[in-house]
Amino acid sequence: MRTRQMILMLTLVFLLGVFVSGMTQPSGRNGYTFLDPLIEVYQIVQDNYVDKPDNLKLQTAAINGMLEALDDPYTQYIPPADRAAFQKEMTQQFVGIGAEVNTQGGYLTIVSPLEDSPAYNAGIKAGDRVLEIEGVSTFNVPIDECIAKLTGNPGEPVHLLVERGGPGGLQIPFTIVRDKIVVKAVKGLHRTDGGTKWDFVIDPERHIGYVRLTQFTPTAAREFANALTELNADKAGTDGGLKGLIIDLRGDPGGVLDAALAIADLFIKDGVIASVKGRGNNEDVYRAKADGTLPDFPIAILVNGQSASASEIVAGALSDHDRAVVVGTRTFGKGLVQAVQSLRKAEGGQIKYTAQRYYLPSGRLIQRTDQSDTWGVDPTPGFYIPMTEDEQLARLLARRDRDILVGPQATPPEGEPPAESAGAKPAEPAQWTDPNWIETELKDKQLAGALKAMQARIDSGQWTPLNSTTQQSEKINLAEKHQLEVGRERILRELARVERRLQTLDAVEVGDATTQTPLTDLWPNEIDLVGGHMDVFDKSGNLIRSLDITGPNLERWLIDADVKPIVPEPAPAPTGSEPKS
Repeated sequence: MRTRQMILMLTLVFLLGVFVSGMTQPSGRNGYTFLDPLIEVYQIVQDNYVDKPDNLKLQTAAINGMLEALDDPYTQYIPPADRAAFQKEMTQQFVGIGAEVNTQGGYLTIVSPLEDSPAYNAGIKAGDRVLEIEGVSTFNVPIDECIAKLTGNPGEPVHLLVERGGPGGLQIPFTIVRDKIVVKAVKGLHRTDGGTKWDFVIDPERHIGYVRLTQFTPTAAREFANALTELNADKAGTDGGLKGLIIDLRGDPGGVLDAALAIADLFIKDGVIASVKGRGNNEDVYRAKADGTLPDFPIAILVNGQSASASEIVAGALSDHDRAVVVGTRTFGKGLVQAVQSLRKAEGGQIKYTAQRYYLPSGRLIQRTDQSDTWGVDPTPGFYIPMTEDEQLARLLARRDRDILVGPQATPPEGEPPAESAGAKPAEPAQWTDPNWIETELKDKQLAGALKAMQARIDSGQWTPLNSTTQQSEKINLAEKHQLEVGRERILRELARVERRLQTLDAVEVGDATTQTPLTDLWPNEIDLVGGHMDVFDKSGNLIRSLDITGPNLERWLIDADVKPIVPEPAPAPTGSEPKS
């Protein structure tokens, strides 16, 4: 069981799956001089602290404190209690009923059953509200607790009471036998066969395939190869064989290194796929092998700012070898190798730490740092297609609606009307071949651009840039700068709100709140300024800039900029010598 998570930010990083063993002792007297002060502090607290300390909490905090001093967000301690969840996240394998869930109206709700899972085969559908698990209500129960009740051991049944059709709808009891769940990492364009199977063909006439890789799990390379077999990739160029391939790595946070190397090796005949360098001269070079290399059909790879780690290895290697064009935006820039090591002195505990950095065949460092002006993988010149946050959200929502598995076409429980369809938002096959339809209906101008470019490549034999190739790097850097500026502006606005709140509380403390100039209102809220005009003057009264007001949030921005209304000076009080009227 896992929880669906939206993108725009995301858990963007993931393990590259390098496992190491062995541990060296600290240097110094008897190998433990470094630990002497820590032991001394622990003994003082153990003997003298006013309350009996929690030794496990102290130990965990000591380890976390040491690792935090490395200033590396990818290095962490996994205590024994979190090991199962860590392994589940890393491998996307667990034991449960197999469904994505969230909470709606206080109850656990099915977002989508997973393919060929116990939940799917039992007839669970998207939108089902789980009222009870083993006779206990899920109302206002934390989602993690509900998931813990649904997971367990293979072969164990779990009893659910499900409400279908909204509040007051049909209540259906289900008994589902838990099983090992392997979350599929490879998806197609849309579902076929009543929603039970992915279609990997985007343009049947030109024999163009589409494969979406959501994560580099241990099974990803095998799933990817199976999709290519279905597309007849080994018969490229012949009737019925694959003639062009779009690989979608957008939002893919990475995963195990072996999967990335295996997938890249399918398309590169020889040469370096990637290299890793650690401390000193510690370097490993991964090279392609000729055996199993597929024919040289054209490839377009879709990436964005959430494509990280293993995604960047595949996209970068194929780009450097001129094996593919890269479409979209610059990738995330996560080029660090994480090693996972079990602790001998803390049974069940693990350390995940950064051991090496990744480099592309060209020698480019993938990792983004505060000093980087280039990182990750850039789109091929002429194939840079940026998307705003609103455009990205619209794309994700349209994609999510078509990814949902409503449930299998099976005999419905007693009292339930027959299901209309097991897939969500089915589309006519001809529509998927139209880039304009994809951009309009799927809200996906990046996929539309990749398809348009691939169709032109097959028809003409040449890649045709989708836009200008001049100053593309400058445009990418400007986009990154804009994102940082937007983030900074949001932080500054939040600080301004905090400052106003502090001023209000300070005024209340001295009993003078009524004399404070209102900081939260510059004019009545019902006034519509959109389409209006504003002049900005300097302190000497000189006109600096005239502005048209195009949005409704001017007041908030002025308040955040610490602009205050001008209070007119009171008129002089009258005196007896002055004339009266």
